Amino acid sequence: MNRKASQTARAAGAKTHLGALPGAPNRPRLADHNADVRMVLLSLMALVTGTGGALAAWGLLHLIGLVTNALWYHRWSWAMTSPGEAAAGPLTIVIPVAGSVIIGLMARYGSEKIRGHGIPEAIEAILYGESKLSLKVALLKPLSSAISIGSGGPFGAEGPIIMTGGAIGSLFAQRFKLSAAERKTLLVAGASAGMTAIFGTPFAAVLLAVEVLLFEWKPRSFVPVVTSVIVAFAWRPPLIGHGPLFPAGWHLEPSALSLGLALCVGALAGLLACLISKALYTLEDGFHRLPVHWMWWPALGSVVVGVGGLIEPRVLGAGYDTIRALVNGSLLLDAMLLILVVKAIVWLAALGSGTSGGILAPLLIIGGAAGAIVGLWLPGGSGAWAMIGMAGMMSASMRAPLTSALFVVELTGRFDALPHALVGSGVAFAIAVLLLRRSILTEKISRRGRHISQEFTVDPLALSLARDVMTADPITLPADLPVAEALLFFEREAKHRSYPVVDADGRPVALASRADALRWRREPDTLDGTLRETLSDVSLPLVTLDTPSDAIANLMIAENSGRVCVIDAGGRVTGIVARRDLLRSRAVALQGERERSRG
Repeated sequence: MNRKASQTARAAGAKTHLGALPGAPNRPRLADHNADVRMVLLSLMALVTGTGGALAAWGLLHLIGLVTNALWYHRWSWAMTSPGEAAAGPLTIVIPVAGSVIIGLMARYGSEKIRGHGIPEAIEAILYGESKLSLKVALLKPLSSAISIGSGGPFGAEGPIIMTGGAIGSLFAQRFKLSAAERKTLLVAGASAGMTAIFGTPFAAVLLAVEVLLFEWKPRSFVPVVTSVIVAFAWRPPLIGHGPLFPAGWHLEPSALSLGLALCVGALAGLLACLISKALYTLEDGFHRLPVHWMWWPALGSVVVGVGGLIEPRVLGAGYDTIRALVNGSLLLDAMLLILVVKAIVWLAALGSGTSGGILAPLLIIGGAAGAIVGLWLPGGSGAWAMIGMAGMMSASMRAPLTSALFVVELTGRFDALPHALVGSGVAFAIAVLLLRRSILTEKISRRGRHISQEFTVDPLALSLARDVMTADPITLPADLPVAEALLFFEREAKHRSYPVVDADGRPVALASRADALRWRREPDTLDGTLRETLSDVSLPLVTLDTPSDAIANLMIAENSGRVCVIDAGGRVTGIVARRDLLRSRAVALQGERERSRG
């Protein structure tokens, strides 16, 4: 290749890299957020996931109603009803056990992913499975959950619908050529749509996506999720109904006293959530030590469910009637104490056994019962404090304080109590993160050998530009320098691993490194040429002064290069960024978090 052809090839190669020469179309575009036309495309696709999530919610509720009516009332009906009204005699134990045997068979010979409450499985698919869920999961999860809840399992429909809606979004995304991040967006959009359709809580569904599922805060994912949620919310009235799911008629007057009491109730719920989380995984460890196949564990756990149903029939099934009674303050102290204790026991036994079902409704019942019991002696009535207990229990268990506060006020329609719900969920969250390393969701994933951090911060590298971290005015080597002289330079004078090679105008043409010097020593034929000729086929990544540091780090990884040249507006080398420069930038940010001093 002659010199002119080499220069042309190098220029073309440089323009393929981040921060190309001035005037190139891929010059860094700095903005507060990264968004492009793909966000619009995903939002249009979210119209489908929103509709799919709403239809899945409608189908799941009808399946639960059908199974409940068939097993407990021996009639054909899709209407949602509580099995507690028919729970009496030996069938109260036989029906839950029979349902759990079916679920165990489905899990063993169908898919193990239907076990559990669905949200950890969705998180794992997002973070470690490229957001790919199978058609088998989309079909078996709602069916197994309907059998579980319909046969008396003490679960709610939220976990299954999150998994099912997410599977619909994932399957739809897999029909197109999308990145894993874009598939994640549609998976979460489907999951959030399903939750919205079930509970009528669009704000909480969006916040759940942000706090629990997305692991990012970007327009690319936020806008499609909002689109999907609104579509599902629009579908809800004709499919399921409108208005709050558990409307409450009380009013909680905002005052220093009521906010202080909300803090106390939230703290109680937070401590109770920590206790329940520890008990759940202790029970799960106990099931793992049993000398029987895991397929039979749900049946063993269902024996406890059946016995609990004989003691207090209202603990069977989703318990939406019980939640409604708690937030309206219509239960007596004895009933609330019984529901609190028995519901906690049967739910822990069932979930610890690995059956299929959601955690949100049981958490609302347990937290609501605790809050309502305390609320009997507080101003405002037990219903108001039941709602605060629900917010605290959900927040501490799922580590989603904003979702929890908005969820309970959307469920009850009591937006005037949002400050109290926020206080309760906030203090419960604080207690949980101090006492427990992981949430009830991430603990399950951790036990599979995965580590998840739910702290979202801005990458320090995203806050600095190349001009901030580079070494300015680096030593350069002329392009016409003979290789033999360059070899002597590396042997006697070089202090760094690599140096920019520039032409007469100071524009970069290559990057010479110690590795090149070792190669020249092994290949004596190269000593007669110049650096321009010898390094003409070497890829040269370039960045501009305004290139963000995180983009430089990505370029280094893509090019397997430890150093990147920085060019000015005229295309001349003005600096060089090495890996240690990026690490130093991150170290400064860490220093700001760890070192304490007076202003």
